[in-house]
Amino acid sequence: QVQLVESGGGLVQAGGSLRLSCAASGRTFSSYAMGWFRQAPGKEREFVAAISWSGFSTYYADSVKGRFTISRDNAKNTVYLQMNSLKPEDTAVYYCAATENYYSDYAPTVIHEYDYWGQGTQVTVSS
Repeated sequence: QVQLVESGGGLVQAGGSLRLSCAASGRTFSSYAMGWFRQAPGKEREFVAAISWSGFSTYYADSVKGRFTISRDNAKNTVYLQMNSLKPEDTAVYYCAATENYYSDYAPTVIHEYDYWGQGTQVTVSS
């Protein structure tokens, strides 16, 4: 089992940047594919980015491609989401998620394929 704790959210002006971190407990972090999702008020949770256990495979929602970068440091049990050129529509609670997948260099992009979730961190982008 793995526990996830997000940090790095906050208030930023449009065009600014934030870096989210997700720290994972447990010794087998490198066995997990990791994802970032977000949920805006009144909307369903949606996929943002995902990264395979090795870090070699990454996936992005079209809405953030070219602006957001997902990365991981397996030695630090941490996954990151660098968010640049932020827009007001990026305002949401951002969640980190994990699923065990050490047998293929793949990360899911759908909610139901993730087994573990963090508590979320608020990102607010002002116009």
